[in-house]
Amino acid sequence: MAELAPHELRILVAVAETGGFSAAAVRLGLTQSAVSHSVRGSEAKVGAVLFERGRGGASPTPAGERAVALARRILRLYEVLGAEARGAGRTAPDRDAVEGVLRIAAFRSAALHLLPPALERLTARHPGIRPEVRVVRELGAGTAGEVAAGRADLGIATLNATGPAAREQGGTGLLTGVLREEAYALVHPAGHPDPKALPLLDWDENCGSYTRDWWRAQDWIPRATVKAEDDGMVLTMVGRGLGMAILPELSLREATDAVDITGLGPSGPVRRVGYVTTPESASTLAVRALIRELRSEKA
Repeated sequence: MAELAPHELRILVAVAETGGFSAAAVRLGLTQSAVSHSVRGSEAKVGAVLFERGRGGASPTPAGERAVALARRILRLYEVLGAEARGAGRTAPDRDAVEGVLRIAAFRSAALHLLPPALERLTARHPGIRPEVRVVRELGAGTAGEVAAGRADLGIATLNATGPAAREQGGTGLLTGVLREEAYALVHPAGHPDPKALPLLDWDENCGSYTRDWWRAQDWIPRATVKAEDDGMVLTMVGRGLGMAILPELSLREATDAVDITGLGPSGPVRRVGYVTTPESASTLAVRALIRELRSEKA
């Protein structure tokens, strides 16, 4: 198969992100016919239709989605190539100096409480790093999906894996590593005499596969009567006396005196929070430096 050139990869990404050949042409400063010709050439090289064409524009086929995700990841390697090469060419002690943009995706409570101290240490040691953090809900593909799609170099995600070692996440080609394990707790209005009698407050990101078996076995937990946007809103509503909730430790860092927190015992649910990255990003200086800082957060 003939290889796709960098400019062809950029066109594929632009078409996918803008939703059409004309819009991609405007973004890239090309003509619409040049974009169309390039996409047809890329499809011929790949041997698959990458975009569905229609009056509403162009949308990636399943083959196109995979091609665009890999294109983003390949283009990202072009972007970091210079910084990596310069770092390798330096003499000690400057060899480990890191520079450039570091793209991070994280769910809300991790972005609020886990990332800031790690980024503070990271940028103090490597002033040339420019972190870009996006908050991504852990629904559907979640933060791991952002990494797989090439939109983030590293994601902070909830994991099903066990053990601290980095490993490949089944079928995705992504590498993961556990950063912390945290227990869930019952949260209820302070001083309430019977918190288990209160309605349950919940949010869509809660109760992943790592806790589902435990939830199903608890006959005292009612079906959620109130759904909130996120865990922070749930915590505020509990403090207002509107119900009880079951929340993980990171979420509880925002707790006030308006709530009481009760442990769920040794058989209670535990979630694993970790990093997700691609094999190619895992070898870059910036990602390795961030993982080191995130791991030191456990101390």
